[in-house]
Amino acid sequence: MIVIFLGPPGAGKGTQAKHIVERYGVPQLSTGDMLRSAVKAETEVGLKAKAVMDAGNLVSDEIVAAIIEERIEADDCAKGFLLDGFPRTIRQAEMLDSILTKKERTVDVVIELQVDEGALIERLRTRIEETKARGETPRADDNEETFAKRLGVYRDETAPLIPFYADQGKLRSIDGMAPVKTVSAEIEAILDPISTAK
Repeated sequence: MIVIFLGPPGAGKGTQAKHIVERYGVPQLSTGDMLRSAVKAETEVGLKAKAVMDAGNLVSDEIVAAIIEERIEADDCAKGFLLDGFPRTIRQAEMLDSILTKKERTVDVVIELQVDEGALIERLRTRIEETKARGETPRADDNEETFAKRLGVYRDETAPLIPFYADQGKLRSIDGMAPVKTVSAEIEAILDPISTAK
């Protein structure tokens, strides 16, 4: 069961990803985590990524794709996996398709969490207030200016994946503004039949 999550920052992908990992026993593959692991393990791709990051540059699509290709060979991915943060662009989606085709696998479903952008900014404000109320420091990227930039990048680069996967018949859209448990139940309704068919 190979699942991709789409949705703007703050849509609740992290919360739902945890639920999927626990319920279906598949790993969540976050590109940031995979990059850090590959660098730490000093794999060939990890060393390439480290050189790029040390120079203060963004890691290329080719390096990220190579890290994903290496990671999905691991035993814990045999039953499937959830991709978080990849693909972010049409080009990356095409690279993913070719990696999976080589392994005779395919993306089963792409779940899009649809949210209202104005409400997302309210959610962000609430999260900042709650963090401060607990006596903790908000995350560095938890500010409205950074958030607005991330939303813009999502709209320009990642949102085109919605029609891309809809054309493949793989897209399922869910109201991400619903209560967490409602969203989880809708995701289960999509994934349960896929997981039992595998």
